[in-house]
Amino acid sequence: MPGPTLDPVSSDLRLPARTDVVVIGGGIIGASTALELAERGLSVLLCEKGQIGGEQSSRNWGWVRLSMRDPREIPLMLEAIRLWEGLEDRTGRRTGYRKSGILYTSSSARSLGQRARWAENLAPYQAEARMLPGAELDALLPGHRLDLKGALYTPGDGRAEPQWAAPAIAGAAQDAGAVVMTGCAVRSLDMVAGQVAGVITERGRVACDAVVLAGGAWSRLFAGNAGVYLPQLKVLNTVMRTAPVAEGPETALWTDGFAMRRRADGGYTVASGTENTVDLVPDSFRLARAFLPALRHEWSSLRFRLSGRWGEEAGQARHWRPDEITPFEACRILDPDPSPRALRASWAAARRAFPVLEGAEMVQSWAGLIDVTPDAIPVISGVDSVPGLHVATGFSGHGFGIGPAAGRLMADLVTGASPVVDPSAFRLSRFTDGSRVHPDPGY
Repeated sequence: MPGPTLDPVSSDLRLPARTDVVVIGGGIIGASTALELAERGLSVLLCEKGQIGGEQSSRNWGWVRLSMRDPREIPLMLEAIRLWEGLEDRTGRRTGYRKSGILYTSSSARSLGQRARWAENLAPYQAEARMLPGAELDALLPGHRLDLKGALYTPGDGRAEPQWAAPAIAGAAQDAGAVVMTGCAVRSLDMVAGQVAGVITERGRVACDAVVLAGGAWSRLFAGNAGVYLPQLKVLNTVMRTAPVAEGPETALWTDGFAMRRRADGGYTVASGTENTVDLVPDSFRLARAFLPALRHEWSSLRFRLSGRWGEEAGQARHWRPDEITPFEACRILDPDPSPRALRASWAAARRAFPVLEGAEMVQSWAGLIDVTPDAIPVISGVDSVPGLHVATGFSGHGFGIGPAAGRLMADLVTGASPVVDPSAFRLSRFTDGSRVHPDPGY
């Protein structure tokens, strides 16, 4: 089933012979990086093998959240919220951003304690978070039937429309002077004297001084062909949307069995908040040791299966020459089938919780492949072994909301500007320098 319908972005027609920076990948991370660099006066080429925002950047829940993040991401997410607040004015385009608050509910005292302990991470930042007892939730969740002990409420969090946001940012990058090429895969780096001198695309060579790899689920494959170790796997998440619903909560909600948020069209986006599908593929075994701490932490939320993806990825080339057709050209857009089980379970749970949804129509469902790292935080970093190459990937399901700030930080690193936040937690070298690599839920 096709994914969400995207706002169109017109592709430029001519590949430049030279540019300052090439950004690989037209999701929200790549588009945000391109916009930041172009606004700083650099010449930028944004290359996308398919269409802008065509993969996970348009298939996520649309949450712009500070709540329940890894504490290492909090400073960057605070910057992201500040950027989201001015993004429509900055881009001149719709993003659907609205500050509507997010509730992480709890049906047990243990879970409620975890929420309260996480909220302590915000104390140094003067960011508002409140623990609400069950009785106070009725106003934020009109008509609900949930049996709750309470919830973590972050009123400064919000939502935006994934099918609008990445195209809006990419279009603004074009306005600022960036060249945006869709249907144009970058095949490989062009190296001279041990450093980046350009890229080879399916349409020809482009000289440049720096490359930003923001390829989402494809980043590991590209990095591997360049001789760069990037431990990253894919996790499938299933999402659905409803027709417009006259009543119901405006505040986004995570609870046992489902998560949901109001859409700009009046419907709801609904997904399972506790289940992700993991297709077993050859990389599952190549990277098993690196991902073991994450596996232990997330075991209850992962549903493993052996599917056709094993054959697809086993048959993919892992190394190729610049004159060869690459996997990026063989698959322009990752469009996996949604999990029927996840759809049934989350939709049933949502309707039990909110009677107003009983008569609502489920009008579309889709799935996306999330790029995950062993510690569930992104790589936003230069590559020590390949001067001129930078990586922004592995956002582990947190990338949409944090995207504008990730682009700002990546642009800081590329240009040598003072970074907007300390980037050390996001360095690529943490996977090889002996650091303890593990998820940090913050409670």
